[in-house]
Amino acid sequence: MHTSLESPDSFEAWVGRHAESADRVTEAPVRLMQATLDAIDAGVSPSELPPLWHWLYFLPGERQSGIGADGHPKRGGFLPPIALPRRMWAGGRLQFLHPLNVGEPIRRVSTIKSVQSKSGRSGQLVFVTVLHEISNVSGIAIREEQDIVYRDAPAPGAAAAQPTAAPTGEAFGHTVTPDPVLLMRYSALTFNGHRIHYDRPYAMREEGYPGLVVHGPLIATLLMETLRRAHPEKTIRSFEFKAVYPLFDIAPFTVNGRLEGRAAHLWARGPEGQLAMQASAEIE
Repeated sequence: MHTSLESPDSFEAWVGRHAESADRVTEAPVRLMQATLDAIDAGVSPSELPPLWHWLYFLPGERQSGIGADGHPKRGGFLPPIALPRRMWAGGRLQFLHPLNVGEPIRRVSTIKSVQSKSGRSGQLVFVTVLHEISNVSGIAIREEQDIVYRDAPAPGAAAAQPTAAPTGEAFGHTVTPDPVLLMRYSALTFNGHRIHYDRPYAMREEGYPGLVVHGPLIATLLMETLRRAHPEKTIRSFEFKAVYPLFDIAPFTVNGRLEGRAAHLWARGPEGQLAMQASAEIE
């Protein structure tokens, strides 16, 4: 019997839980991601997987009968069965120790590091941090911590949280138009069934959003890509990102950055000048 949300401390039993999976860095997802990101080198397969593109692999393969009303797999399994209705990828921290090569087999070991319950302005929150260690024949290539947040649905008529103004003074960046085709293609590439990214009636009527929600990992990838395109000579050793405010397909946004020594400061700015995501990278 699953633990109820009324006793979130009991989810501590999930801390330390492990899962392992295997995959291969195949060429087709790389080519399709290049096309989705409108990359200049689309169709030219790199020998090394670009940073963050490992999210194209180890995809969840839940059977259709195991999908919940929101398009996610039903609660339980590897992650604790937290009953809060909304869940999202809130941020993460990554170390790139050595490259993953296109064509090679890879292995991932996942461990639940922590489960924490908090109360915020929007109600109860539960944060789950998962450590992923991805290896190839040379050992661990990527060490990644993912922060997943579960939260209450907003009360009817509740005022939206006030956004924070995004930084200015970027040295590089560009505008992104998040149309439904971009969101559908990224959902398909990552086998993400969450309906807020492609089902407009569901996103607006059931979850109260003004449009389709832009994926947090897609925004993070766009930030990484604007850094790589501006400074292709740099090697990225680590990356950290945090989702701050949602973006939707109803207006363009910008991805921006600047360098300060060996640090890259990156951020996504929404259509009203709000900070949508902040990130940083260690480069050399």
